[in-house]
Amino acid sequence: MLDLKRNSKYQLIEATGKRSRKSSIYTPKQTEDFKISRSKFADFLICPRCFYLDRVVGLDAPGTPGWALNEATDILYKKEFDICRKNQTPHRLFEQYGLNHFVPFQHPEIDKWRDSMHHGLSARFGNTNIMLFGGVDDVWINKETNKLIVVDYKSQSSEREITTNNYLNGIFKQGYKMQMDFYVYLLREMGFDVHPDAYFVVCNGDRTVADFNGLMKFDEYLIPYEWNTEWIHNEVINMIDCMNSNSLPESNKSCKNCAYAAQRAIKEL
Repeated sequence: MLDLKRNSKYQLIEATGKRSRKSSIYTPKQTEDFKISRSKFADFLICPRCFYLDRVVGLDAPGTPGWALNEATDILYKKEFDICRKNQTPHRLFEQYGLNHFVPFQHPEIDKWRDSMHHGLSARFGNTNIMLFGGVDDVWINKETNKLIVVDYKSQSSEREITTNNYLNGIFKQGYKMQMDFYVYLLREMGFDVHPDAYFVVCNGDRTVADFNGLMKFDEYLIPYEWNTEWIHNEVINMIDCMNSNSLPESNKSCKNCAYAAQRAIKEL
């Protein structure tokens, strides 16, 4: 898609193609702390070259629009779960799934953990200068074991039957699972015990109703996911090695951004 550069007042400004914040650009072999978000880690896993051009070279790639409806359902869910958090009572969905021993987790920094722009869950990677962070949608607690439960809200509209197997086995759901793994990894690095299952709260818009009338009906599901963090350590090491290199890494042969950049360079010769 095409993307226009705007300032904080939404006024059009010149697009330079370069990042202006020095804190967003990593210098190979630097010793100062450097923050890597979950989404940037995911970028590395998808295409090391695009990741390197972003974090090390400092190129400012075109953005994508926000998902206003998804954001709205997230906000409304957070309001609901915060009421239960305050009262330490199970959410209505917990009762439907026989999970009355779950309640939203009370913690003085829960709002920071959910703030993906400025805070999030955060942990230093070993003895390195790399700080990993990511904003989680919510954290619950199993009152029987005192283990924390990582939660992610997902909004969609599909006519396909939603079960644990068919929801998690979709090709585009692999990124969802990696996202959960990353949050669990951070919580464990922060010293918390984590429940074996994370949960997706899936909000599915019903597109089969006869009339719209300004209202959309949603069906709700809790989808458990047995997380796995064993793969993360080695991939973070690979990412750090990539960042400390003085040469561009190979691109993912399926990366459309790289393919577009290559074709455009040819056409402009």
